[in-house]
Amino acid sequence: MWTDDHISIQLLHIHLNPDIDLASRKSSTIQSTVNWILDEVATGSNLKILDLGCGPGLYAEAFAKRGHQVHGIDISNTSIEYAKQNAREQQLGIEYRCCSYLDLDFGDNKYDLITLIYTDFGVLKPTQRAVLLQNVFKALKPDGVFLFDVLRNGNMEQKLSPRIWDAQLNGFWKSIPHLTLSESFYYDDSDVILYQHQVITDEKVPEVYRFWTHFFTEDSLEIELESIGFSSLGFADDIVVGDDPFSGNNVLFVIATK
Repeated sequence: MWTDDHISIQLLHIHLNPDIDLASRKSSTIQSTVNWILDEVATGSNLKILDLGCGPGLYAEAFAKRGHQVHGIDISNTSIEYAKQNAREQQLGIEYRCCSYLDLDFGDNKYDLITLIYTDFGVLKPTQRAVLLQNVFKALKPDGVFLFDVLRNGNMEQKLSPRIWDAQLNGFWKSIPHLTLSESFYYDDSDVILYQHQVITDEKVPEVYRFWTHFFTEDSLEIELESIGFSSLGFADDIVVGDDPFSGNNVLFVIATK
């Protein structure tokens, strides 16, 4: 959905709403998270930072305003074009690139810090996560840090969404009349929830959007990260304020050091 002309514009509007935790987290949460990240991992000024899945640049801008050199990558051209324009207006020297971070070699020993924020890691297949981790590890300088967040395993029934029929003349999914069936399915053998949306218009075949969301424990993350070569791991679950199934201590931040 990130590359669809209509949906990507809707997502950008949601990204930029400072008062909701959708697409991006609230502005106050973003700022406190950036402060925590830099306090946790920064050993000096002018760090070289790569922000994966950067969206419209909300975290990238916050890093840049603190004096760091920032690169941002996102698959949504709508978000990247907004980020580029906003950086120019604020005279922030952020380098943005529109592409899938799964298809890109980030270089060798290049970055002090690489971030992947808002649980993107959990939407990737295990094979995709392995490729990403290998590329991230290679791109980090010695003692560099990969910092990302995931959804913690537990209370899975609370994280399922109900089956909903929704009819719209012009809405999030389409600018034309459409009907959306949303539902979710839990696969307990792999700690995955599928969030599925079938969008029906006058076309004979519905469009189906599937979001496979993986949930993790600290032990499962250690296995994945240590197999790549990360030597030091830290965890924090008190960074995002909230008490719903997708905030508070349900969100686990991971600090993986090369």
